[in-house]
Amino acid sequence: MEDLALQEPDAVWERPKVEEGHRLRMRIGAKRRLVIPAAMRQALGMVDGDLLDPRVVAGELRFATLWERIRRVRERARQYIKPGVSLADELSAERREAVKHE
Repeated sequence: MEDLALQEPDAVWERPKVEEGHRLRMRIGAKRRLVIPAAMRQALGMVDGDLLDPRVVAGELRFATLWERIRRVRERARQYIKPGVSLADELSAERREAVKHE
């Protein structure tokens, strides 16, 4: 699996501001391959080498980059974390305390 730590940890990826609703009809190609058109890749901010996370949801095939999925999880988690709280610092403090009692 790709090392996710290679990207700058404080970098925040934002979805490109493009019009939603790209639609077209396409056929499955040779060897059952599917080509994502350039306009759709660009609209989703996909670049060569991106890891994709395909899912089947309610009978539909949905693609997102791994970074988009991570962004969504972080966005959802923010509602449960108080401003100014570092979860990494809290975890480190808990581990130091646990080591004292081992």
